[in-house]
Amino acid sequence: MIRDVRAFRLLPALVLLGGIGVTAQQPTFQAGVDLVNFGVTVMDRQGGLVTDLSVDDFELLEDGRPQAVRFFARGDGFDERVPTHLGLMLDTSGSMHADLKLARSAAIKFLNLLPDAEDITLVDFDTEVRVARYPQRDFPRLIERIRMRKPDGWTALYDAVGVYLDGADQQDGRQVLVLYTDGADSKSALSFSDTLTLLKASRATVYAVGLLEQTGAARHELRMRLQQMVATTGGQAFFPSRLEDLDDAYASIVREMQAQYHLGYASTNPAADGAWRKVEIRLKRPHLRLRTRKGYFAPYQPR
Repeated sequence: MIRDVRAFRLLPALVLLGGIGVTAQQPTFQAGVDLVNFGVTVMDRQGGLVTDLSVDDFELLEDGRPQAVRFFARGDGFDERVPTHLGLMLDTSGSMHADLKLARSAAIKFLNLLPDAEDITLVDFDTEVRVARYPQRDFPRLIERIRMRKPDGWTALYDAVGVYLDGADQQDGRQVLVLYTDGADSKSALSFSDTLTLLKASRATVYAVGLLEQTGAARHELRMRLQQMVATTGGQAFFPSRLEDLDDAYASIVREMQAQYHLGYASTNPAADGAWRKVEIRLKRPHLRLRTRKGYFAPYQPR
């Protein structure tokens, strides 16, 4: 499956109450049971990953109302009950001309560190966005596609995120997007605000690796934007100081993915009104903190 961004640019025209129209669907980890699912990363005071919690260590509320956890997977490795769909986004714009070879090698090493995923979606972007989804058996073809890309054009980062989310919306299970960029967006049809709205409506956990070549205010602005994007999804951004440190950043992402808990619940609110529902996940064990999404959009059924 290969698409470019021109097919995606119809999406911002779907307007609901003055914003982007989004239709949320509750993913299913267990056949026949519709659950609202959240990935949760837990850290101790020193920032170390905590992987030994049980379901009794969590408390979950939706719009202030307690919810009963119906699905739980520990954060001590990949759980086969939670199918994983991985997205890898690679900046191949002209600014990558001197560095793309090392960036491609780091991305391939990252993929080799991962256990089996249901599929891997590669999104490479410059002025245009190209996306292809590969099942695990086609891993060699994926690697060859990464190696073939040549740097050219501008940087359509926001459009690339939108294209990935558009295709990932129908996938059940865990969705993880890892994006790499070395520069600010310079070509997208989507705005930064539009992108945040799409991320808020998605189910993907996003990790960003930013090797930022800008200086001063421009560098600070790009860093803040990447941090906002990942925070919306409960992910994290990494900013290696050298291209040679990309491997360490990707290894940190693998550790985070392996340490992520998964909680699912059947909402006590039956309304299919498409409204935003605020979700709060609390830890009963002291001196710990967590990262996760802040809520989700309810399913929508027109009357």
